[in-house]
Amino acid sequence: MAAVTVLSHTGVVRRRNEDSAAAGPWTLCATSADSPQTLYFPLGDTPVPVVVADGLGGHPGGDLASALVVSQLAHIGTELTDEPTIEEALLDCDAAVREAAAADPALTGMGTTVAGLVLTADAVLVFNVGDSRGYELAAAGPRQLTVDDSPPLEPGQRTTHLITSILGGTVEHHALDAHLRRLPLRPGTRYLLCTDGLSDPVPPEEWPALLAEAEDDDQHAVVELWRAAIRAGGPDNITLALVRVLED
Repeated sequence: MAAVTVLSHTGVVRRRNEDSAAAGPWTLCATSADSPQTLYFPLGDTPVPVVVADGLGGHPGGDLASALVVSQLAHIGTELTDEPTIEEALLDCDAAVREAAAADPALTGMGTTVAGLVLTADAVLVFNVGDSRGYELAAAGPRQLTVDDSPPLEPGQRTTHLITSILGGTVEHHALDAHLRRLPLRPGTRYLLCTDGLSDPVPPEEWPALLAEAEDDDQHAVVELWRAAIRAGGPDNITLALVRVLED
């Protein structure tokens, strides 16, 4: 059994939420939630996808792009059994975003990041494109499992808004290099997926203190992280999904 707690909220300085999320077949697309939602999924023969996506800011249709991607991955989630099927699904999502943009000149350039994991009976399959992230919340502190598609940072620079790879972004076909990794399924493990609305204003090294205040209450944990991002200025939309693999 896995518990997934999801919260998505418009940042303080943003008027529109371009983030989307999915857990199993459930989706929260380009809209804000007033409180975290927790869903429970059995782990066995049916894969369970958990996904967050961040529409490309400064371009039209970011909300549509993120919603399209998480909806498509949620729809085919039971087919995401291994790395090749996930890679093929991401290629299909990339093509779908480009096709939607090509059909409407007002959406030219729309794109989105994506980060997610798929829980199976014996493995956790982690994937991403762009700078949305996935972490294992280990006892020693958060361990980033995803790879940022961003230029190298300058000395003293912690974040950047530049992205070198997204889903969509151009009408023309382009090579997509999705990041994929497989981890063993371990009961008791917690994972966090988030858009940069959390990871940019609140450094991951600050998360353990925030999570300690919540103890084993996952809804409290995501609220504490969200509040920290708001206290830091809420410069972007904030979406996070906390996944806990429950003991048998």
